[in-house]
Amino acid sequence: MNRPTAAPAAPTEQDPQLTLLAELLQLQRRARARETSDELAFFIVNETHSLVKYRQALLWSNEQQRLQAVSGLASLDHNAPFCSTFSRWCRQWQAEQRQSGTLRCQDLPVEDQALWHEHLPEHLLWLPLRSAQGETTLTLILARETPWLAAEILLLDTLAEPYAHAWSSLHKQRRATPTHPKKRRIVLCSAVALALVMLIPVRQSVLAPAEIVAHQPVMVRAPVAGVVDDILVRPNQPIRANQPLARLDARELENRLEAARQTFATADAQYRQAQQQALFDANSKASLAVLQSRREQAQSERDFLLRQLERMQLTSPRDGVAVFDDASEWIGRSVAVGERIMMVADPKDVELEIQLPAADAIALETGADVRLFLNVAPNAAQEAQLTQIGYRAALTPDNVMAYRLRARFTEDDAQRRVGLKGTAKLYGKRTLLVAYLLRKPLATLRVWLGV
Repeated sequence: MNRPTAAPAAPTEQDPQLTLLAELLQLQRRARARETSDELAFFIVNETHSLVKYRQALLWSNEQQRLQAVSGLASLDHNAPFCSTFSRWCRQWQAEQRQSGTLRCQDLPVEDQALWHEHLPEHLLWLPLRSAQGETTLTLILARETPWLAAEILLLDTLAEPYAHAWSSLHKQRRATPTHPKKRRIVLCSAVALALVMLIPVRQSVLAPAEIVAHQPVMVRAPVAGVVDDILVRPNQPIRANQPLARLDARELENRLEAARQTFATADAQYRQAQQQALFDANSKASLAVLQSRREQAQSERDFLLRQLERMQLTSPRDGVAVFDDASEWIGRSVAVGERIMMVADPKDVELEIQLPAADAIALETGADVRLFLNVAPNAAQEAQLTQIGYRAALTPDNVMAYRLRARFTEDDAQRRVGLKGTAKLYGKRTLLVAYLLRKPLATLRVWLGV
């Protein structure tokens, strides 16, 4: 007879010690698989919880003297009050060269104990992560409400060495390979050549916005206070001498002239009547002088208003072109005595006005070379020479402090006209290439250093 086969034994419960050993080996393997130091730091403070239970974990860098990671946080604000204060505690504990063991709140100053009770549980464990070579680059601080057992501390000490080894492998520095003599000569020759290139003298230059303006234009100003009634020419229109340019509103002046004429007519009639009566009336002869002065005063008022009425129409003082922006901006506008309405300029007599920003200013002298690149013809440069340099910077319409410079063209060009804009390149004195390249950085550095 065949004996019956025995049934397999029922599975026993898993051994807790084997579970802890398996978890320890698993943590070591996963820690060594991290690719960056940030990943490893995040792993240490969060995944160690699977081996030993705790509420908080903080990783302190002994080399950088700051917190590297905190459990449950993706990033740290090192300026936060807790981080700055806890970093101060860690520096103190590190200076005491503490070994693995618990930390007590009573060892801290009284003013710091309140912060401990506010943010941390009662029991803290100081665990230096020491490598096999004896180096301690990190320290793991674990916090929880229950006391730490000796077996747990021993288990964490066993895990500390793999953590330290994984960290040091990520920060391992490569040994410097000796430089080949031939490469050393090449590097030395390149450095000498670069130094010689930096000593080459070059000409300073700077770019600035520029505009073609009239040279010595004649201003057309308001002769009297009034309102502009009409502009009789267009911008940039060729005009001749004595040609009407603008007309002021003369209605008020005409009314005053009519009243002055009536006053003069009355004074003249009274004077003539007194002349006739003076032949036989002594009283009329006595008032003759007073009536004559009234007549002359009325005549002077009438003649003055006549001359003012003639000046209400502005005429061109010379041949040229009318230079102003827009006629519609002037019509109906009140002007004061002497206010400029437009300019009359010779279209062939022009110069260049340059607005050099104060931040880009270089040493310039009268007669320096200038090249103008007009916006309408950027591929053709026009030569000019500097004739005037502003002694102080002023605010431009673009709210930029700039020096106003003037330059005269050296050659005639029919393409130039008043109002064209472009970019001017100004050339200064020669200087070393290194000084030319470092001019702005050195100026900025002097501002920051205050020297």
